[in-house]
Formats: sequence, structure tokens, C-alpha cells
Amino acid sequence: MIVAGVDVGSLTGKAVILNKESIIAQAIVPTTPKPERTARNAMDEALKNANLEYENIDYTVGTGYGRVKIPFANSEISELTCHGKGAHSLIPSIRTIIDVGGQDCKVIKVDKNGKILDFAMNDKCAAGTGRFLEVMARTLELKLEELGPISLEAKNPAKITAQCSVFAETEVVSLMADDTEVSDIVAGIHDAIASRIMTLVYRVGLENDICISGGVAKNIGVVSYLENRMGLKTMKLPVDPQIVGALGAAKIAQNEFESQ
Repeated sequence: MIVAGVDVGSLTGKAVILNKESIIAQAIVPTTPKPERTARNAMDEALKNANLEYENIDYTVGTGYGRVKIPFANSEISELTCHGKGAHSLIPSIRTIIDVGGQDCKVIKVDKNGKILDFAMNDKCAAGTGRFLEVMARTLELKLEELGPISLEAKNPAKITAQCSVFAETEVVSLMADDTEVSDIVAGIHDAIASRIMTLVYRVGLENDICISGGVAKNIGVVSYLENRMGLKTMKLPVDPQIVGALGAAKIAQNEFESQ
């Protein structure tokens, strides 16, 4: 039995191909204006990596904001369910999943079986997401991957108080004009993101064990400042944190195919 999960997010499309319990291929591609094209690009790359064709896939589940427009998916499932399933399949002791994606942030609480008990999502503002970090990196004339390491060099993190990403950018420009150390500015940005995530954590309730999924999980600065605010260490996922939703979709695809 070979199944696939495809997660069409706001900034990237992800695909995971499973053979029983093993990930035999995965792919992460940039989004395009059309979700169906993004899904196709991700799946094409994953199939190429696995040396397979579409007809070799027994069942496919789509997830993410573009899940209803994946033409080759047999069914579509909420990204909340898929992230819960994916994280729990990797670390069965997980009870809290913090997913920080390109344009939204979700905190999900699951039970011992990976079933969702509660969740909270941010509002429509991009502050506290991957897009927010991209804007800040551009403003500071840094590469996105430079932000995490630089923030850990801070001696006196700046205070970024604005709740709106546009006003936060204005704050950053003002700090730059005042010759504030770049590391202190970046640390302030990461701590502001951690603060926004914590408002969602408080709504759901914090319960060990905890993991972070999504592209922002790769930013060691955000992870460090969030752990400081929680007073707890997060568990490191054994796969790329961006593919957790697609992995959960593939796990659900296994269950649905078996049930049929």
C-alpha cells in the first residue's frame, strides 16, 4: 500500500509519500497563484524522488488552505486534524502542537490517541508568522535564515510592542535609525512573535509534551524565545517540521484506504 498526503499552504506546498510506516519521498515547493498547480508541483517532485508514477499511489489526502482544489486527491481533511495526526505519529507522547506557518499560527491540543481536544488560531493579521519574519528580514537587509542565529547574540533585546505587522515594521525602522544593535532588534522581533504565540497557548492550555511544526520551527531564535516564555523545552521532530501536515494527511490516507 502506497499513499500520499499533500499540504497546500500559503507559502509552500508539501507532499509526503508513505509505504506502510516509512516515508519513501517528500517534497517542499513554493506556492503558485493556483493551489492545484502548487499541489501538482509538490506531488510531481515527490513522485520523482520515489521513482513512482501517479498510478502507483493507492490513495491521496489533501490538506491546507488549498485542499479543496487538489484534483488528484481522494479526500480532503482539515490541516488541524492532519497536524495533530502527523505530530502524534512521530512522537506519541505529544500533547501540544504549535504550528507556525506562513500566514497563520495554530496551537493544537491532542489526547493520547492524537485526537484533537482543543485548538486556537491567530486572527487575520500576519504578525507572528513566517510572512512577518520575511518582511522583517527584508527591512533589516538580512537573509531569512540569518535571523535565528543573529537573535541569539543579543545582549539587550529591543521591545517590539505593536500588534500589527505594519506598525511593527515602523518600530523596527525607528530602532534602526536610533542605531540599535541589529541582534537586539532581531531578538525583539522573535520575542514579540513568541509573545503572540503564547496568547494562543494560554487559550488552549499548556500540556507536555510540546513540539513546534511549520517552517518557523526551523528558526532557532523563535524556538528559543518561545521556550523561555513557556518555561519548557520543546521536543525536536525527527523529520522536517514543514512536512508534518502532509505526513498527517498521508497517515489518514492509509486509514481511509484500509477502511475501504
